[in-house]
Amino acid sequence: MSFRTTVHESLPYIDPEPSPEDRAAAQALIDAELASSSTESSSSNTTNTTSSSLLPPLREPSFTPTMLAELDRIATKQPLKAIDLSRYEVDDDDDEDEVDEAANNSKIKDTLQARLGRAYTANTYLTSRTTHLHLLDSYGKNAWLVGNWHLEAELQALERDLADTKREMDLVNLDRRRQQDQVGEELRSLNETWRRGVGKVLETELAADQLRRQVLDARRRQQQD
Repeated sequence: MSFRTTVHESLPYIDPEPSPEDRAAAQALIDAELASSSTESSSSNTTNTTSSSLLPPLREPSFTPTMLAELDRIATKQPLKAIDLSRYEVDDDDDEDEVDEAANNSKIKDTLQARLGRAYTANTYLTSRTTHLHLLDSYGKNAWLVGNWHLEAELQALERDLADTKREMDLVNLDRRRQQDQVGEELRSLNETWRRGVGKVLETELAADQLRRQVLDARRRQQQD
């Protein structure tokens, strides 16, 4: 039976404290059980190792080029550059040489469209960030205080639950002691009666065995005569 479902009867207010000899005997049994358990676990590990050596070798893993590149990046401890942060920056300094070169190469339209796209992205990001900063400046303190108030309320509720649980445990222990004190004498009397009954049963079995032997001896003497 699992120890999680085992019910242990406990009568701490009736049963006497175990003697040093009883504790030593119990500890010896525990040590013997632990030694046997460790021996069984070591033998099972040996068996598992032997059985695993009979298995076929593991298949070599195969990764995509992207996964291999990521593994190499992690091995070399290089930072991850999955997001281009420059698109969120304000491009105030335009490179006139780049525009002139693009005009000379008839690519000014593509260049300006790319710059316009970056400008839209940066404007959207910065506008949203400015809005969030204004909201945080206006309501952030109150939101933080309200959050702290909720946390304090939850903490107080948990402390009340803990105090109620401790009080219920104390009441249960007091009730258990009261019940055990009430039936303590009766249990001791029943225990003594049970012991006497077991002793009488053993005496009866011993007397019956002696009588059986006497009957067998009498039959042997009759057969010999």
